[in-house]
Amino acid sequence: MSTLAPTPTPTATPTPTATAAPAAAGRRPAITDWRPEDPEFWRTTGAPIARRNLYVSIFAEHVGFSVWSLWSVTVLFLGPAYGIDPAGKFLLTAVPAALGAVLRLPYTLAVARFGGRNWTIVSALLLLVPAVPMAVLLEPGVSYPTLMVLACLTGVGGGNFASSMANINLFYPDRLKGRALGLNAGGGNLGVPAVQLVGLAVLATAGAAYPRLVPAVYLPLIVLAALAAARWLDNLPGARNEPGALREAVREPHTWVMSLLYVGTFGSFIGFGFAFGQVLQLQFHDRFPTPVDAAWLTFLGPLVGSLIRPLGGQLADRLGGARVTFWNFVAMAAGAGLVLYAARERSLPLYLAGFLSLFVFSGIGNGSTYKMIPAIFRARTAAAVDRGADPVAAQRRGRRLSGALIGIAGAVGASGGVLVNVAFRQSFLTSGNADAAYLAFIGWYALSFVVTWAVYLRPGPRRLAGV
Repeated sequence: MSTLAPTPTPTATPTPTATAAPAAAGRRPAITDWRPEDPEFWRTTGAPIARRNLYVSIFAEHVGFSVWSLWSVTVLFLGPAYGIDPAGKFLLTAVPAALGAVLRLPYTLAVARFGGRNWTIVSALLLLVPAVPMAVLLEPGVSYPTLMVLACLTGVGGGNFASSMANINLFYPDRLKGRALGLNAGGGNLGVPAVQLVGLAVLATAGAAYPRLVPAVYLPLIVLAALAAARWLDNLPGARNEPGALREAVREPHTWVMSLLYVGTFGSFIGFGFAFGQVLQLQFHDRFPTPVDAAWLTFLGPLVGSLIRPLGGQLADRLGGARVTFWNFVAMAAGAGLVLYAARERSLPLYLAGFLSLFVFSGIGNGSTYKMIPAIFRARTAAAVDRGADPVAAQRRGRRLSGALIGIAGAVGASGGVLVNVAFRQSFLTSGNADAAYLAFIGWYALSFVVTWAVYLRPGPRRLAGV
């Protein structure tokens, strides 16, 4: 979405602050020269600044993901005193995913508009909007509409991922973007199991009567994230939103193909992360009669899915993103089939194995589908140059569309979290179990691997090389 405009090469060897305006007392001067592709600049001055910004970004994004995922654990506290049935609880975990998906695109654009440092401070402080009232209002007697509003507001944490990724993308040279973005994404995704561990700790110590303690734990962390951003992050010069890139990307068929695939990978990860605790307690109520009995298992899936995400990118580098994505969706369909079989047979070990496999493969798929996007436009650029197009113009167009596609696919993919929770809700409403939801997931994964093969792997003259 955001790119760095070319900056002229100075006659003297610069430092990042060589041409900076005077800084306010106690603050570093603003960066006015940034050339990460210059090896000498990167070695002497760029790399330390980029690493500092990456570490702070990971922390701020991690807190954002945790706030986004608050209701995945909060619903486990909502016992009979709250008067909410399972269908109502699935809605409470669906609305944060919905707002988070909607906010991803404007949050991406905000980095170039306001500056990465400035927007990280604002986006961190916005996390207080849901966290403070949750810490005050969560108790028996609170109305369901109030809970819906509070749940929806936690969606602001879902936008933080997009702005964080857009910001870190600006700091690193192309050869190092993959690793930096993988660390940033993985650190953020770990916010899902982290908040569930916080919930488990509260359940195990204070008990289910104190759900407000979970958001209360995050209040100082939110403030710390904003202060860390103010102290250690930088705004970069030259970042801009390419005019017309979004409109052009919307007309690009690959945008919607990749969005469909990302719904299956990231949408599954965030959707299952939100719903797993509820589903486990409903499917095996005799084994998990209390929230704490279920909570000690719910963090495992998001944890392994987050930790394994970089492996998807590494496999895509070695074997090709489309090939990894294809077999990954085959494995996800098999995993969903195992979950369906285990649910019908009432086999908890098989059920847990199937669900953990879904988290593992959704994490791998997150990495492999993300890697496919720039590969698609590298192949398109090479083909255009072979046909006589201007290389500079073709490369610039490829970068514009690749950035815009990542923003759109990220927003659409996050909506998969809504679909997962709605599927569970409808399945339990109509049949009292989740079988119909599992069949829907199998169908989506089957559609995804068929589309992956048809568009990116099927032999023929129109196949894109290197995807």
